[in-house]
Amino acid sequence: MTILCVRFQLPPMYEPALPGLLGLLEEFTPVVEALPPDGALADLRGAERYFGRSAVELASVIRVRALARYGVDCAIGAGPGPMLARVALRDARPGVTCAVPEDAVAAFLAGKPVAALPGIGPATARTLGEYGLDTLGLVAAAPLSTLQRLIGAKAGRELREKASGIDRGRVVPNAVARSLTTERSFGIDELDPGRHRGALLSAAEETGARLRAVEKVCRTLTLTVRYADRSATTRSRTLKEPTAHSAALTRAAYGMYEALGLQRARVRAIALRAEGLAPADQASYQLTFDPVDEKARRLEEVADRARAKFGPRAVMPGALGRGGGSPSADGLRAA
Repeated sequence: MTILCVRFQLPPMYEPALPGLLGLLEEFTPVVEALPPDGALADLRGAERYFGRSAVELASVIRVRALARYGVDCAIGAGPGPMLARVALRDARPGVTCAVPEDAVAAFLAGKPVAALPGIGPATARTLGEYGLDTLGLVAAAPLSTLQRLIGAKAGRELREKASGIDRGRVVPNAVARSLTTERSFGIDELDPGRHRGALLSAAEETGARLRAVEKVCRTLTLTVRYADRSATTRSRTLKEPTAHSAALTRAAYGMYEALGLQRARVRAIALRAEGLAPADQASYQLTFDPVDEKARRLEEVADRARAKFGPRAVMPGALGRGGGSPSADGLRAA
């Protein structure tokens, strides 16, 4: 068990603490991959040898230091690889590390639902479930040709490997500054899809405004939906072109949300993360002759000037959105 997947129990609107918490992990290993807004992967292979302690023992030290320095508890999953550590995190709770021993990987995964694997969405899980393949143990035992026929050649091969406990992933050190996250939290667990979309619209507009303020564009947009049971679903989409245009970000966010197919899901928070940031003056984009789009961009320029002069609340949330209503400010908080 050499990889940790850590989720810090950060209060809403407290993502600025993440760099400091990542620095805490870097006291043990330089191989740390940030998972904004509140998580990280850490490869402790070198640390285990250096400190003479197992990854689970080091996880306890990390938890104590996070509490002592930042007042933040954390849930930690440990496993032989990044994928297994992420799956273990689903069973972890603050104060308790869930570890997957190397000699018990198959047994640990066997009873898990297919959706427990990172990257497996509701549509894929539903397709497999229709054929009785609703647990990872059944998927691992299924003929490869069957899986490939159901979900495709490459996806079927990768799914069977992961369900069998073969983890080919690795921790890739990155910088949290290369992303930007905006979160909307609900005052109570929210069932209404209209309010979900309203929160998405508000978050997309703020993300676009923040990107334009620092003269950046993003290449990838990631949606994270957190539920009442503390689980979460994450989806990413590579944009057609690097952008900081709020309307384009909103369309991408809506597309990912609709693809989740949520039905009466009790949602606690929704977050959008802009990744692959690059200078706006170095980005190229397709010229458009759409008068509606051009008008929206001019309105953005006016709104940005108003924010710069009068503050971030000078423009009402949802005022610039397209294809969605303005969200109520009640129960929504900006990260």
